[in-house]
Amino acid sequence: MFLTNALLKKVKSRRVMVLMESVVTGYKKTATKQRIYDKLEVIAWDPYIRAMCVFKEKKRIRSL
Repeated sequence: MFLTNALLKKVKSRRVMVLMESVVTGYKKTATKQRIYDKLEVIAWDPYIRAMCVFKEKKRIRSL
């Protein structure tokens, strides 16, 4: 094994894109968070009911 192959290890990014889903209607949106944080919960605008509601993180989409 060459020394250069050992040095070309892929580095993980600090931020990830996650899929958020509305608790009330199931409307989905994306958000970014830092990798070290726990599951994300935010209060945001839901266009279906035209009001603020809670969005919970469903899954990670990709690294940024």
